[in-house]
Amino acid sequence: MRFSFIHAADLHIDSPLAGLSLKDKAVAARFAQAGRRAVEALIEQTIASKASFLIIAGDIFDGDWKDVSTGLFFARALGALDRAGIPVFLVKGNHDAASVMSRDLPYPGSVRVFSAGKAETVALEPQRVALHGRSFPHRLTADFVESYPPRRDGWLNIGVLHTSLDGTRSHDGYAPCSVEDLKRFGYDYWALGHVHAAAVVCDDPWIVYPGNLQGRSVRETGAKGAMRVTVEDGRIVEVTPLALDGARWAHVSVDVAGLSGEDEMLARSRAALAAAQAQSEGRPLAARLTLTGATSLHNQLIARRETLQDDLRAIGFQLAADCWVEQLKVKTSAPPRSLAAQAGADALDVDQLLRDAASDAEFAALLAELTDTIKAKLPKDLHDELDRSEALQRLADDARALLAGDAS
Repeated sequence: MRFSFIHAADLHIDSPLAGLSLKDKAVAARFAQAGRRAVEALIEQTIASKASFLIIAGDIFDGDWKDVSTGLFFARALGALDRAGIPVFLVKGNHDAASVMSRDLPYPGSVRVFSAGKAETVALEPQRVALHGRSFPHRLTADFVESYPPRRDGWLNIGVLHTSLDGTRSHDGYAPCSVEDLKRFGYDYWALGHVHAAAVVCDDPWIVYPGNLQGRSVRETGAKGAMRVTVEDGRIVEVTPLALDGARWAHVSVDVAGLSGEDEMLARSRAALAAAQAQSEGRPLAARLTLTGATSLHNQLIARRETLQDDLRAIGFQLAADCWVEQLKVKTSAPPRSLAAQAGADALDVDQLLRDAASDAEFAALLAELTDTIKAKLPKDLHDELDRSEALQRLADDARALLAGDAS
């Protein structure tokens, strides 16, 4: 007997793309529907592939709804699966646990939400599949993972769990456990959620993160989606990533070493941006563009970063209506100065001035206070964007460029 099922997680329906809304509300509005388009693609793929069932391993929502349209959208998606005769099995994660959701909507009878009170097993007789799962309760207990039931012999056993595993994957620690902990259950497949980067953690047994369905910031680049799992004669024979995202984020690095003119830099950046746009396969693209390499343009690029960023955004819109340069970062360096330039009697020692400023305790304290004030006003997803050391480095670079007198 051969069949397949779809494993998804972390839909975060109607999660705001905070990184874009703070930069350009009009662009953010165009990207805002990406999450819903990804959910629609998941439903369409599940039906088109004639999957036997769909698993969603937590964080369907991003927290309590702003209005009921979020819940109704998901209800409509589930209705399509119900009419196609495809059951859905889901657990609630930290973002949609009962402790953070004030209400819900009735789901079709073909949808099974695993209890938060204790782990439970659902048996699918036609496929001889036993699904074991538990939703997040109001408060996590130390024995959350240990409460999962033993495997059912002679069946394909699937564990559905929202977890950070050992907490080393840059996500908050929820339902912490190790790979060895999961192996001890003897299940054939662990359908995990919570970590937004897709990963096959282990293939004996299969321990899999599908990643989130839609990237929400420039920290979540590349294709996003779900996993299609193929079963043959009671054994998992294939786990295939499915790209289902409605928009994509990318880091684009451009080496401008040796270039001496802005036009050359813009042309090279355009080519790199065009390549990234092609890889997005027709999806809207938000790209962070970083310039690298040693160039005589270094000070000029730093001093004119915002103007050049606007120029690059215009170039992006020439490539596609939804090709957006989210940010331009300048990480170039100046070429080594000649001995004659270094020996100039009247030369201004810019680097020494900057070192003196950086070592000034009062200045450092003021910068830290300003950084923390700004950080407190930003959405949590953007906190990593404002790093004190990076802020100081950017100030130093700007000062160096202006004091050196090379900006035009």
